[in-house]
Amino acid sequence: MSEERTMRQNDGIIGYQRDHESQPPYLYPAYKSTRLRAPDRPLVILPHTLSEVTGPAFGHGKVGPLDNDLTRQHDGEPLGERIIVSGRVLDGDGRPVRNSLIEVWQANAAGRYTHHADRHPAPLDPNFSGAGRCLTDGDGRYRFVTVKPGAYPWKNHDNAWRPAHIHFSLFGPAFAARLVTQMYFPGDPLFDQDPIFQSVNDSKARERMISRFDLETTEPEWALAYNFDIVLRGRESTPMENHR
Repeated sequence: MSEERTMRQNDGIIGYQRDHESQPPYLYPAYKSTRLRAPDRPLVILPHTLSEVTGPAFGHGKVGPLDNDLTRQHDGEPLGERIIVSGRVLDGDGRPVRNSLIEVWQANAAGRYTHHADRHPAPLDPNFSGAGRCLTDGDGRYRFVTVKPGAYPWKNHDNAWRPAHIHFSLFGPAFAARLVTQMYFPGDPLFDQDPIFQSVNDSKARERMISRFDLETTEPEWALAYNFDIVLRGRESTPMENHR
């Protein structure tokens, strides 16, 4: 996010200069899949049409009352440590971003996704689908109830394991305004060997992807809580995947 906006003098097209210290680069050789998906030729700028500005966007009215509680979407409760994840979405000046659609997805407590491509030999949980959504309120706040995800192997390198994390997707007024990041948990021993986490060069920026244990929001005898604020612009911006 922390890019300086620049104008091309020749054609008047607005672009962004990527900050490779606080934001992950498109190509990070230690993260193998970026070798295939990172652009290797100059980008071709296509002007936005009405479809990019107005859609496809997900209607706010489709957000259900249980969409932000991943533990109540099935007949039974999922296995694992119940947690509360909450925070605020802020712009670069610390102002709340209201009515932003947030989607999350994650592995279950055993470290497995409910997805046909995940063949990790860990159990699936019939009471946990691993996806949720909500809208930020007038103060830019959001709240999810879920279970703490497990670490999982991912074959990027020898004995490669991803730290426990939750994916966050934030939508602006249109699909083209989507941002994606990952939230990690404090004290994870896998940080140092995870190339996705380490692709952010700035150590202070990496810390902004780590949630904070939140005793104040923790509910006695029910769930621990973690706070994760997301800043969209400026020096304190949260690192985002594939941001342009």
